Order: sequence, then structure tokens, then C-alpha cells
Amino acid sequence: MSKITAAITAVGGYVPDYVLSNQILETMVDTNDEWITARTGIKERRILKDKDKGTSYLAIKAAEDLLKKSNTNPKDIDLVIMATATPDMPVAATGVYVASKIGAVNAFSFDLVAACSSFLYGMSTAARYIESGKYKKVLLIGADKMSSIIDYEDRTTCIIFGDGGGAVLFEPNTEGLGLIDEHLRSDGIGRAHLKIDAGGSLLPASIETVTNKQHYVFQDGKTVFKFAVSNMADVCAKVMEKNNLEGKDVNWLVPHQANKRIIDAAANRMELPEEKVMMNIHKYGNTTSATLPLCLHDYEKHLKKGDNLIFAAFGGGFTWGAVYVKWAYNS
Repeated sequence: MSKITAAITAVGGYVPDYVLSNQILETMVDTNDEWITARTGIKERRILKDKDKGTSYLAIKAAEDLLKKSNTNPKDIDLVIMATATPDMPVAATGVYVASKIGAVNAFSFDLVAACSSFLYGMSTAARYIESGKYKKVLLIGADKMSSIIDYEDRTTCIIFGDGGGAVLFEPNTEGLGLIDEHLRSDGIGRAHLKIDAGGSLLPASIETVTNKQHYVFQDGKTVFKFAVSNMADVCAKVMEKNNLEGKDVNWLVPHQANKRIIDAAANRMELPEEKVMMNIHKYGNTTSATLPLCLHDYEKHLKKGDNLIFAAFGGGFTWGAVYVKWAYNS
């Protein structure tokens, strides 16, 4: 019997209509287009303006796009993994609601939280369920409404993040395609440098925490950048070394879209030219859990069966890693 691997067989994505450009941000905080572009590579980001809609809306729209494009019956889905840092609410898992709304009535679901590495960790998790032989269709969704936790008077964070959702379907493969290898890491030293102070069990919500703006993202930009530049590049190199890959063997780098300089550092370490690097940070900013699937959504038509893809991410905590995938279909 051939070895079962977990292959991506379909992709979907969604971003809101409203565009928050650098020019608009110039009217909100002390910043400018040149400064933002030079330091991040971001020109605009999408924002879900409807206050009555949360992360689940982005996830549902991305999943529906995938189901429609691939002609997949949601009743055939066994599991829905919801990768997010901004669940609709505490306790009640967002993925459970999403699964019900898209008609995945035969699936079980749970949320996976690992900051900007959530989708990457979700890929590993989805693959294990497929490789077990017990499940045939696992839907992995990455979505975040980052605008819900951003202080738009804080120029260190409000220039970076946007809202969006992306989804991929994992199915069994016996051709040697799909998720081949991974190198996932974490280090609790990052807890102090990228976080939201309040709203958890350590510091529950109160009038004081709201007044002090402790429910918004805090980022020590210099420290996070330093760790991300070195560690994201390191894990990419590690996965390539383990699998005897050189730059010429890699068709695409699929990097987390946090900062163009971080992406460039990883590509340079891998000896990859710019045309082999998926990049949409200029359009969407950092959509956290949605960056990797949105890259696939935007570049899907360029992918060919057998292509070697290296996925890489870095997030708060710290969490980071790289995943090696052989693409399973021609678009």
C-alpha cells in the first residue's frame, strides 16, 4: 500500500471591499506613505467595516469560495480547523460556528491559536489527521479581523494589519505529493514583545483595562523584527537542508506577509529570485492567520503539479516554522 500524504486540493480566499490606504492613514496618525512603504512594503490593507461581522464572516466567505470553485459538497468534509488570533468570542469556538454556517454538518471543528503561525501549525495538524487514514477531507481556514484589536492612534501597529480570510482543503494523496516535511518552533521569550495584555485569565477585562487601551495589540517592533528576520530564514534553510533542496529546486516561497524586509531576508538565505516569492503584502498588509492561504489564492493560477513550495511564518509567542509541500494539481 502506498504511503498516504496530505495534499492541498483546493484553495479559497476573501478580503473585504474597504481599502485603507497609506494616504488615508496619513490623516489618522503621524505617518506617511513613504515611511510606511520603506519599512514594511505595505501600500494598503482591507478592513471589515461592518461592526456586526467578526472573523467568522471572513472565514465563511473564504470557505464558500473554496467550496464553489472546487465543487466540494460541504457534507463530505470531516474536519474544519479554524486558525485565528481573533475569534468571534471567548469560549465558543469560532470554527464550530463556521462549520455549521457553511453546511459542514458531518464535520467536527476546533480553533487553533498560535498568532501569525496559526495557519502554518494548522497545516501540520491537518496533515496528521489525513495521514492517519481516518479522515479524507480536512478544511483548514485562516482568518482574522485584526482591525478589531488595533488602536488606530498607535502608528506602530495600525500601519501593519488588515482583515482577510483564506482556506485550503487537504485530501489523501498516494503520488508523493502534498506535505512532505516541516520544522516548527516556539519560544516563550516572545510573550512580552507581541501581545494583548488584557482580556484573558491573567488580566480580565475591567473599566481600567479598557481605559488603558490594554485590549489592543502591543508590539515591540525592533525585537520582533530581529527575531523574525533570523528565525524565519533559519527554518527555511533547515527544511531545505533536510530535504536536499537548493534554491534552484524551490519553485515558490510562500512567506507570512508581515514585513517585506523579513520576506526578502528569507528569500536571500534560500537564494531565491524575487519572481519565486509570493508577495501580496502591498495590497493586504499583515492579515495574520490569513496571509499564507491568501498568497495561494492570489497565485494559484501560477502553480503546477509537482512544484516545490516552502511555507514560512513567524508570530507572537514566539512561534515560527517552515513547511515543505509538493503541489498536487494544475490550476
